[in-house]
Amino acid sequence: EPAWDSPWGAGRPGWHIECSAMSLSYLGETIDIHGGGQELMFPHHENEIAQSETYNDGKETSRFWVHNGLLMMGSDKMSKSLGNLVTMEDALKLYSSDTLRLFFLSSHYRSPLTYSDELVMAQERAVARLRNAVTVRGTDGIDPLSADRFTEQFAEAMDDDLNTPRAIAALFDLAHEINRAGESGRDVSDAQTALRERAAVLGLTLEAPTAAGDFMPLHVLLARTHEALQADGHGELAEKIAAGVDAAGFDFAQPESNEDADSSPLLDVLVDARAALREARLFADADGIRDALADLGYVLEDKPEGTRWRPRSQ
Repeated sequence: EPAWDSPWGAGRPGWHIECSAMSLSYLGETIDIHGGGQELMFPHHENEIAQSETYNDGKETSRFWVHNGLLMMGSDKMSKSLGNLVTMEDALKLYSSDTLRLFFLSSHYRSPLTYSDELVMAQERAVARLRNAVTVRGTDGIDPLSADRFTEQFAEAMDDDLNTPRAIAALFDLAHEINRAGESGRDVSDAQTALRERAAVLGLTLEAPTAAGDFMPLHVLLARTHEALQADGHGELAEKIAAGVDAAGFDFAQPESNEDADSSPLLDVLVDARAALREARLFADADGIRDALADLGYVLEDKPEGTRWRPRSQ
């Protein structure tokens, strides 16, 4: 530990006074925004205010204080000391950057947020809905769809203490209108540009995933279907899914080892799994696969010769 001589022996400044000293030295007496986690409000930030404002003859330490909610893992705060961390490097092996950004922004920054694969996967499907909206084809020049109402709602939400959940709701409302207008043959190009621009404010690219980028959502969907069938006593169907994944050359137990794989064979396994579920009259489970694939941007076409899948954009 670094130390300095003092009348009381070797020592170092305490945590609270260090921040006051650094802020005063590099940023001046009053700063615009001071941030930190909610666990720092007391005692750290209250000590910092008391020290700094006393030293600076009562001048305000910060004009705005921004305290973010804690990221939780179950009932505990995610922290290095507890060893319950999911690193960004590991998370990006499983999910796209758009998915993770949408997950974090789906909760107001002042609110706590619980991390789980199920909650992140829901955002994976949500991103797919936005991505699909910017690929809808309308008819140029025919009754253009205006995005003004939605862009105003987005701006109002962001101006209201960075209310990202409400801003995201405006994006999904706009995406819904784009889909409706595109299906009726209206011009949606300007509205799609507005959707892309507002999504970019939140760091969302809305870029179509590569085949490898599709792998993890499909794998998780298969794994969840497999687990649900086992839990409901349909072991034979569950084993068919596991066998299909194995036959396609993937490691069901260690999905991250397949992160660069082409996802097409997994789509085929899901199509086969849906057919088996329908044959077993488990129609709700079969429809769940169809709906989840639709959220991820894939359409299933049932024909006399069988079911085929295709990306929605084709």
